[in-house]
Amino acid sequence: MTNAFTRFVRAPLLSAALVLPLATFAPIATTPALAQSAASDLASANKAIRAITTLRADFTQTDRNGQVQGGKLLWKQPGQIRFDYGANDLLIVADGRSLYMIDYQVAQVQRWPIRNSPLGALLDPSRDISSYGKLAPTGDPRIVSVEVRDAKHPEYGVINLVFTRKPSAPGGLELYGWVARDAQGNRTNIRLTNLSYGGAIANSAFKWRDPRPTTRR
Repeated sequence: MTNAFTRFVRAPLLSAALVLPLATFAPIATTPALAQSAASDLASANKAIRAITTLRADFTQTDRNGQVQGGKLLWKQPGQIRFDYGANDLLIVADGRSLYMIDYQVAQVQRWPIRNSPLGALLDPSRDISSYGKLAPTGDPRIVSVEVRDAKHPEYGVINLVFTRKPSAPGGLELYGWVARDAQGNRTNIRLTNLSYGGAIANSAFKWRDPRPTTRR
């Protein structure tokens, strides 16, 4: 079986790309008004992420080869997230410090520090998106795309957080999904739907059963 994790992560980098109904990105001349608007949108994007206490959503993932799968997302700040692929026997969990991929079909577990992946932009409360990010023009005023990268660590990859404007969402922006790529340019698509904010999520949701025999740990 092809390692399912390569459809979400290419070690040591998380890899996700978003298929969006957006106009083609085009250069936009910078003016003082646009610069002020960009700073405002960056601040709003940071607020939108940091204002999330808990989030439940459905996700659809499309990898670089066009393979599509989906599941349920649970997200609890700070630093906890769970991608449950259901019948695919694949689980991806962050516990606040590390990100784990658990493949129950082949009894494998892989681990990455959160800070070493683009998902650090979502899960690390100390990372200010307005400092690490810059706006990527979308050609659609309803959509805000923020490219986040650590200039000191290009090996961590790049993530484009994509938001739609929604006054009732935290910061006035709702996370549509994200576009991440690793140093080799590999991309995979993540799209969020049916978002629900603020419900109770137990910490036990971010625990997992280790499928590896004890002797191999």
